[in-house]
Amino acid sequence: MNRQGQSCSSTSRVFVHSSLHRAVAAELVRLAEALPVGFPWIETNELGPIVSARQLERIIGFIESGTKEGAKILTGGDRPSDPQLAGGYFIRPTVFDDVRQEMRIATQEIFGPVMSILPWSDVEDMLAKVNSLEYGLTAAIVTNQLDSAMETAERVDAGYVWINGSGRYLGAPYGGWKQSGLGVEETFDELLSYTQIKNIHMRW
Repeated sequence: MNRQGQSCSSTSRVFVHSSLHRAVAAELVRLAEALPVGFPWIETNELGPIVSARQLERIIGFIESGTKEGAKILTGGDRPSDPQLAGGYFIRPTVFDDVRQEMRIATQEIFGPVMSILPWSDVEDMLAKVNSLEYGLTAAIVTNQLDSAMETAERVDAGYVWINGSGRYLGAPYGGWKQSGLGVEETFDELLSYTQIKNIHMRW
């Protein structure tokens, strides 16, 4: 969980083909439950505290709204049982299933360790749901069909798309579409964004 999910590029919605739905859900649960939660100065821990009490309550509010709207918690959704962590802003990694596109957890940025699984069977419907948000920073595509991956990457409304991997690369433009920021970072275009163009036309 990158930064406890407190990252604008964190993966929070997972669209899974219906033929792989149960297998992927089970694997996500296994991975989430295997993440050690605890103090960040202990190197074996992979999930530290949330940045503030206010943000922790916000995340809990999202989890509660997901449950009320009919989503199913497969794992997590609560505070760790370890008494040593009781005074901190910790929350266990949470995986939701049976998520519908209109739910709050599927349409807003949570900035916490919460993941929603949305099964699909029709590619056009899936892409419409993927692109229905006002945000468009990152997307990740996992498949062994690279032709489909490239076609999907072109049709996804996001500024940075991973295929079968993740990470950032120096010199590669990083920036979002729609309400996910203006311009790009980490490339020459970023430097140009701080300049002004002036045209002086002289006839001598």
